[in-house]
Amino acid sequence: MKIKLTVYLIAFFIAYYSLNAQNADTASLFISSAFTPVNSFTNGVEGPGVDKDGNLYAVNYHHQGTIGKITPSGVASVFIELPKGSIGNGIRFDSKGNMFVADYTNHNILKIDMNSKEVSVFAHDNRMAQPNDIAITKWNTFFASNPDWPKGTGSIWYANKKGEIKILEANMGTTNGIEVSPDNKKLYVNESAQRKVWVYDISKKGTISNKRLLIEFPDFGMDGMRCDANGNLYIARFGKGTIAIISPEGMLIREVSLIGKRPTNVAFGGPDGKTVYVTMQDMGNIESFRTDTPGQEWVNQHHISH
Repeated sequence: MKIKLTVYLIAFFIAYYSLNAQNADTASLFISSAFTPVNSFTNGVEGPGVDKDGNLYAVNYHHQGTIGKITPSGVASVFIELPKGSIGNGIRFDSKGNMFVADYTNHNILKIDMNSKEVSVFAHDNRMAQPNDIAITKWNTFFASNPDWPKGTGSIWYANKKGEIKILEANMGTTNGIEVSPDNKKLYVNESAQRKVWVYDISKKGTISNKRLLIEFPDFGMDGMRCDANGNLYIARFGKGTIAIISPEGMLIREVSLIGKRPTNVAFGGPDGKTVYVTMQDMGNIESFRTDTPGQEWVNQHHISH
């Protein structure tokens, strides 16, 4: 009887401490803190992107025209200086580990070899006001948002694997954040000033169709956005100081409060892909918080099924 009682007590305490540990982990989720010091970046801080080794990259570290690198332990440095006149915005990695950067001042998508640090022009079109943010498919093809801020308009562009670029849709609002769903069947595009998020069906050939409204916000703007592995969108609510998490059906799951008020973009990283990094214009830094689902880009980089 004593042996049975002892076994039951041991099982009880294991379950109790396991539950407490689980509750403690849950309690630490969705709480944002500073990852890099305030003003370590300019107010042009954007990107961001995480490589397969967990290093975080964001544009305009220390001064305009750079790409900064922050190691998983938080050590920051200038990774590269972009060519003269180029200023980066969105950052993405392809399946081979190459970095791609939206160079909005020179109407380029730049390709960066991570070993040699060689910078080349992958795609260019002077008809674009700018490429602002970019999204990449599993076929290593690209979608780019192209806002014209003074006019309050925008468009969507496409680049194939050869860097050949074409316009997909014109006469939109101020297109900004752009993302591909985990199954590569949907394209999400938001319009900052109009506060709308649109969803399209996409094909392997890069065509888009069946445009419909996913969600519309009553206030504040939007900037960059990324998908987690469940297809939820993490949207930077510029001016509100939150990251809105939206389901694939367009429902607001939660809003994560940030320290600053002007988040510009998000990326997933950390040891398990569940750390969300947020670039902050008004603070000139990067914040981070933990979430409960890894980012889709992180899952792709580590070849993990989710």
